[in-house]
Amino acid sequence: MKESRRKLWRLVRGVRGSEIAEFAMIVPLFFMIFMGVFWFAQAFRIYGTLTHGAREGAEAAVASVCTTCPGGATPAANAQTAVQNALLAAHLNTNGLVQTSKWTPPVLCSCGSTSSSCGGGNPVSCDGSVTNVCVQENIQLSYPSKGGMGTCGISVSARYQYAYHFRIPLTSLDLGNMYLPGQAQMRLETQ
Repeated sequence: MKESRRKLWRLVRGVRGSEIAEFAMIVPLFFMIFMGVFWFAQAFRIYGTLTHGAREGAEAAVASVCTTCPGGATPAANAQTAVQNALLAAHLNTNGLVQTSKWTPPVLCSCGSTSSSCGGGNPVSCDGSVTNVCVQENIQLSYPSKGGMGTCGISVSARYQYAYHFRIPLTSLDLGNMYLPGQAQMRLETQ
């Protein structure tokens, strides 16, 4: 018994004891950095998936025939279906899509506008037939006054709520409830 106490006392007093104390101070910091990298990577993955889904949605909205869409669907319904399918393919919950009434959609001008301030046209609002994806049809993609060809198209945008509460110790900073955006525009196709 006495011998074990001596060994323990030597361990605490010796150089090894300081190594243990240093390790105990560094491990929480390393763990916090590791978790931050992990959750940032998750947010980046969701952002990439949402951007891909918006691009697929814009493509489905401009196509006059959509083979994977239900019969008689509108461009907005086709876009919403494509965005949701992209999220499901990435194993993300489609309930994370934020309703369009809770965020501000991009201000885009109607087709025929002469400048990006909607000169000669009006700002286009979201199609009200879908709630989780903002589909703006017949928008001006390029302006002749800026050297463009005056191309018209469709814009699809969405927001995803990434709800994970990552609190940084000893601060009031909480990195939870991030809203990640995704947007894509595509010119109208004539087939």
